[in-house]
Amino acid sequence: MGTLQGQVALVTGASSGIGRAIATALAAEGVQVVAGARRAERLAELVAETGGAVTAVDLDVTDRSSVTRAVETAVGDHGRLDILVNNAGLMITAPVMRADLDDWERMVRTNLLGSMYMAHASLPHLLESRGTLVQVSSTSGRVASPTASAYAASKFGIGAFAEALRLEVTAQGVRVVVVEPGFTATELTDHAVDAESRELAAQLARAIRTLTPEDIARAAVFAVGQPRHVSVGEILVRPSDLAA
Repeated sequence: MGTLQGQVALVTGASSGIGRAIATALAAEGVQVVAGARRAERLAELVAETGGAVTAVDLDVTDRSSVTRAVETAVGDHGRLDILVNNAGLMITAPVMRADLDDWERMVRTNLLGSMYMAHASLPHLLESRGTLVQVSSTSGRVASPTASAYAASKFGIGAFAEALRLEVTAQGVRVVVVEPGFTATELTDHAVDAESRELAAQLARAIRTLTPEDIARAAVFAVGQPRHVSVGEILVRPSDLAA
């Protein structure tokens, strides 16, 4: 494994769940972590819990000016950017016929466009450091399911964008990693609009050993910690109790 000591990472959606776990895990490896999210009070808790190993920046990935400011803050404070973790995401489920189109727009803007904005703003710095972009996607980026049409569409789009970006920058030393978690115990399923979807998620959580945010964080740290000549392009993480 390579060493991560002294590298600088910007993690989006870091106020809870997978983003928070990745920020904490990277900090434990000696990475200077800048945690971005909209919930300032949650970020303050993370900063306190990590003893200052993580710093916070206000970030709304759907706002291009906010994205630019967050990247500039990270680079301005630490002089470089080695790792971008695109984790900010939103899942609102409902059958197509009952879907709120505003919810569709929010998911596409957050999950897909937000990650694209972050990649665009960070890329000059990642090219300079020959760094790594980690995109947290989902198994829904591989297989679509009922009530999750727009969510799956955003995640399929993430996979396409990440692969195109990888082809553009791999020869320049930048690694692009896609991490695809299966059912993970986070706040994400609480966003389901459809009561049936919420109940199905709750039943599944009771029936199996779900993944934890820390499980996904270990996968992300594994990928970024590889020697420079090793590119882990994709990691699919499923609960062992599920066949698919």
